[in-house]
Amino acid sequence: MATAEQPQIEHSHLAIRGLNLHVAQAGTGELGTVLFLHGFPEIWYSWRHQMLALAAAGYRAIAPDWRGYGLSDQPPEPEAASYQDLQEDLLAILDALSVPKAFLVAKDFGARPAYDFALHHPDRTCGVMCLGVPFVHGGTSFASLPEGFYVLRWQEPGRAEADFVRYDVKRVVRTIYILFSRSEIPIASEDQEIMDLADLSTPLPEWFTEEDLGVYASLYEKSGFGYPMEMPYRSLHKRQPIEYPKFQVPVFVVMGEKDYVLKFPGIEAVLKDGVMAKFAPDLKVTYIPDGSHFVQEQFPDMVNELLLSFLKDHPVA
Repeated sequence: MATAEQPQIEHSHLAIRGLNLHVAQAGTGELGTVLFLHGFPEIWYSWRHQMLALAAAGYRAIAPDWRGYGLSDQPPEPEAASYQDLQEDLLAILDALSVPKAFLVAKDFGARPAYDFALHHPDRTCGVMCLGVPFVHGGTSFASLPEGFYVLRWQEPGRAEADFVRYDVKRVVRTIYILFSRSEIPIASEDQEIMDLADLSTPLPEWFTEEDLGVYASLYEKSGFGYPMEMPYRSLHKRQPIEYPKFQVPVFVVMGEKDYVLKFPGIEAVLKDGVMAKFAPDLKVTYIPDGSHFVQEQFPDMVNELLLSFLKDHPVA
């Protein structure tokens, strides 16, 4: 039984826009509601440390599995995936749970719908905290990166699927977690596929256990990798940027100093040359030394402290 000292994560499904979406929740929310948005190869479970910490501090923590991910339903037409769908799903989730306003905490591709939601629905947003991905107006160009860059490879219809099918789901998730934990951008040579960049002799990150891997593998065994390749990778060109974006809510970006995303074209300049601040007047940027692309799992206590400080600095009226 859950107690005030020991919050518990509870699971349910919500009927959202014709699909049953899985939602994990913890806490009662006296101080406000926080909606956690995962990336790839993640799932609601990616936020387990943050959910329990926030629930214990008096917040309501909600972490859905995106459509097509984990325990949520698969969309009938995966190839029609769009970021607009994710944004509309978020609004419907808040409505279904009777949440008037929420903080959005996102990472990886989850940052894109989080930023877009905050821009389109400032009246439903208390603030945005994104891990590993700053706001880039108009998106990021990968034209300068080699053909073997993992995003370019996975954008090719069927290529990732043919690569992944050589191994079981657990091996695929394991490899991607290892590659994305490194400070170098995953790039394959012409005679390699992305799965060839690590093998079973490569150890898991020390903060990621075999038990964690088992949870991820079981969820991706249900969902498969078809929709996750469509969203985000094959849908990047569909995102419709706002012509003159201006955030009306506080924005907090947390970057691991060893996150490979910092090496994407233009990302460091967006953060350090004041580019993002033009769109987000109330912007804070923090770097975590030794932090990887998965800082919320690698350094959960540090991320929890940063998150709680952000929430306390912006109390819900």
